[in-house]
Amino acid sequence: MSNSVESFRSSVNSGLLFLLVGVALLFITIMCLIFLVKSYRAGIKIGMEKKVLRKVIISSATFTVLPSISILLGVIALSGTLGIPYSWLRLSVIGALQYELNVAAMAAESIGLSGLKVTEMSMGSFTTIALVMAAGILGSLLCCLFFLGRYLKKIRGNQAADTAATDAKDKKPGFGAYATTAMFIGLCSAYIGAYLGDAIRNQNVIPLLTAGVAALTMAVFEYFTQKKNIKALDNFSVAGSMLIAMAAAVCFGQVIGG
Repeated sequence: MSNSVESFRSSVNSGLLFLLVGVALLFITIMCLIFLVKSYRAGIKIGMEKKVLRKVIISSATFTVLPSISILLGVIALSGTLGIPYSWLRLSVIGALQYELNVAAMAAESIGLSGLKVTEMSMGSFTTIALVMAAGILGSLLCCLFFLGRYLKKIRGNQAADTAATDAKDKKPGFGAYATTAMFIGLCSAYIGAYLGDAIRNQNVIPLLTAGVAALTMAVFEYFTQKKNIKALDNFSVAGSMLIAMAAAVCFGQVIGG
């Protein structure tokens, strides 16, 4: 078992995978720098002061680093099973922290694994999980490629009507807002149900308790963000909830498991 695990880890952390991922991320980095330069020059062209532009760049970079903490935690969480290169790629280009972790776990369970456990992994299961994760996110690319232009025209056409509306309270969320909320609630319910079932069948209450700690922590962040108007905490909410929940899971494991 130990030899097979080490062999698997060696394969998913091979130098070739690091090279391929490095090339992809280098391309993304260069593209971002090109857009940064073009945006800076466009700002100068329309008369913006260089001092203002530099301030915007610095503040944007600062507030980008903070939310990336949660992304780093996601890379760490996935890398133990899927290796550093692929986890790094999936959470660096297109994707979301919630999506990657959830889809990887669902793909693993769909092929008969009990979860993202490296002791159960093989290169075949890794390939399947990686394919599911990559294919599932292609929907956003295809939508942008074929429908974004038409959508933007519709948005611009509605801007005049939105500007003319004097009472903002009369505006109601569209179908997309309700659909996204419903899907998120459904996803959370599925996981809570799975944790509850695990607690009943196997007397394993750690996942359920950990989810409760994460939810409570997020509620505290939301309270200070929404009620106390401390908007800066938005940048720490996901990362803070993950860190506190992970620490709580370790404590629960020591107390309950021990």
